[in-house]
Amino acid sequence: MAQTPASSTGATIRFDKLEKSFDAASGRVTALQDVTLDIGAGDICGIIGRSGAGKSTLLRMVNGLEVPTSGTVAVGGRDVGRATGADLRAIRREVGMIFQHFNLLSSRTVYGNIALPLEIAGLPASQIRQRVNDLIARVGLEAQANRYPAELSGGQKQRVGIARALATQPKVLLSDEATSALDPETTQTVLGLLRDINRDLGLTILLITHEMAVVRDIASHMAVIDGGRIVEAGPTYEVFVQPKHPTTRSFLSGVTGITLPAFIADRLQDNRPDGASEEVIRVTFAGDHATDPMLAKLTGEMGIAVNILAGAIEEIGPHPFGNLLISVDAARGEDARAYLNRHGLLTEVLGYVR
Repeated sequence: MAQTPASSTGATIRFDKLEKSFDAASGRVTALQDVTLDIGAGDICGIIGRSGAGKSTLLRMVNGLEVPTSGTVAVGGRDVGRATGADLRAIRREVGMIFQHFNLLSSRTVYGNIALPLEIAGLPASQIRQRVNDLIARVGLEAQANRYPAELSGGQKQRVGIARALATQPKVLLSDEATSALDPETTQTVLGLLRDINRDLGLTILLITHEMAVVRDIASHMAVIDGGRIVEAGPTYEVFVQPKHPTTRSFLSGVTGITLPAFIADRLQDNRPDGASEEVIRVTFAGDHATDPMLAKLTGEMGIAVNILAGAIEEIGPHPFGNLLISVDAARGEDARAYLNRHGLLTEVLGYVR
């Protein structure tokens, strides 16, 4: 998880009761509803949602490519939706954009692609040269400076896109699914570069993704969007530890090893049946007790046998974190949960199986 720099040069982003509707052949379509979210200067905030959830529309509000139907979006305290002319251009210079499919000009070299926004801004050639060379060095593409996009790998193309987004010295960096077209190893390299930029330059980074692993690996804060609404938001670690909304839990199941095996899930019941049965419990390990052998202690001290069904222990920023799915004799389920809760672990009953 990225650490907010001591001296942030980033800008705050605030969505306040934001609504966005479109006219379509089928009638009026509402893309965003009552979105209120604050992103602090220098934070890395991940917005996660499924296709069609409204996350791309939300991102485009920040640089004025979409205008709210009602409500406001402000960058550094300035209302983007109401800005026009020179005011809007000034805001856009402070908001860099990284695209999923790179959006590089095939007829320009690495140097030329990065230089383009500076040329448009009318900077002198000497300033452009110094700025572009600095950016090429920052993203590690000195050896590729005179190559064209067709000669670059996907990861190298995205590095060019990042350098170009930084050219105008923005205060906010927007990432539109910037890693979804990359392989896992390259994704980690690009995320590492974004973490370095956040740390070194203090920029506010707002990224949208459908991959919870990306949020886990880079975001200090996160929000989950579903059906055009923010259904959950907060520091990434807190959301991972205590997800409240079913959509959040669904996303988490893909990255934390907490999916029940099918032979258990198919038999799971909401209510405890008569006779012998097992209580299925999710145990969240976090903070100081994340690596303690609590299940062994539960068996040794309480005499409660534990079946481990699925799980994983990971790290979110500096914090160890994990989930285990276990089952215990339903007659001892309350005792087991009370013991684990007393030792700082979080528990949730998922259901029962005979």
